[in-house]
Amino acid sequence: MSGQNRDEIRIGLRVAIVLKKDQRSGRLTHGVVKDILTKSPFHPHGIKVRLSDGQVGRVKSVEGDPDFQFAT
Repeated sequence: MSGQNRDEIRIGLRVAIVLKKDQRSGRLTHGVVKDILTKSPFHPHGIKVRLSDGQVGRVKSVEGDPDFQFAT
């Protein structure tokens, strides 16, 4: 799951996102989805979500997916 399709993202799902401030470095932030902010069914840069801790970013991978990456 690439995080580009809205129907792949659910509230309560553990995801890796990239914050706006980290777009250049690609640094990932991990957390649990609280709100799905993107309304369209697809976004090429990832669906925008708010994590349970309040951080907002675009989903890059979903836990359980073989491509899921843990923070480095």
